[in-house]
Amino acid sequence: MKNPAERLVDLLDLEQIEVNIFRGRSPQESLQRVFGGQVAGQALVAAGRTTDGDRPVHSLHAYFLRPGRPGVPIVYQVERVRDGRSFTTRRVTAVQEGRTIFNLTASFHKPEEGPFEHQLPPARKVPDPKELPTVAEEIRAHLGALPDQLERMARRQPFDIRYVDRLRWNAEEIKDAEPRSAVWMRAVGPLGDDPLVHTCALTYASDMTLLDAVRIPVEPLWGPRAFDLASLDHAMWFHRPFRADEWFLYDQESPIATGGRGLARGRIYDLEGRLLVSVVQEGLFRAL
Repeated sequence: MKNPAERLVDLLDLEQIEVNIFRGRSPQESLQRVFGGQVAGQALVAAGRTTDGDRPVHSLHAYFLRPGRPGVPIVYQVERVRDGRSFTTRRVTAVQEGRTIFNLTASFHKPEEGPFEHQLPPARKVPDPKELPTVAEEIRAHLGALPDQLERMARRQPFDIRYVDRLRWNAEEIKDAEPRSAVWMRAVGPLGDDPLVHTCALTYASDMTLLDAVRIPVEPLWGPRAFDLASLDHAMWFHRPFRADEWFLYDQESPIATGGRGLARGRIYDLEGRLLVSVVQEGLFRAL
């Protein structure tokens, strides 16, 4: 039986059904809608499959237009916008049951040496991931055991996620909490050596916890929920090569939530504190 990391690689391995047209599986899940990170990751695979493979992705900009239905295949149509000397641009439209559910524009850049380099250091020092419990361990410690649904989700989870700050469980614990969150993450198994797979896997992971920062000041991340959050748009900039099956720190914050929308931004670092990826996302939040 394949482990969750191997299933993630399979999920990102699209079927080519025509020139510039690909089909991706959408697993039958108990979720109301297809996970946005899955659609973004598959769309990026489709874009990358139409390039020569010698130019890594340096940025993507995407819009979630409609919720996708779990269990229904998604077709990805790629437009070859530009093939320049240094940059390649692709536009991807994701279609399910005849309706566009997602748009993505990705840019690929031929590697080159820059005349200078700098980065701001991480905003705070955090514990080593090996010193932190997994999400499942924290929940078991609090509840005594994982509820059946969470147990099934934990077994299927392709990423090991460890929150830097302990999980909060009630209104008293979130009192005066700042809209910030940080997690260590890595794939639960090897993802192979294709750089595009690692980029798309991290794109998948980037949508898993980012909107946590919007919710933290208003409700506990675990337990009964008062608000529903849905991704509206998503942008990423890839600064350095990385492997998604090695530990990375996802430092997240929400500078503003107003008008039914919350903005979240994240910075992804490796164990040495090198900035790998920058992420910005806006989500729609409504009372349940």
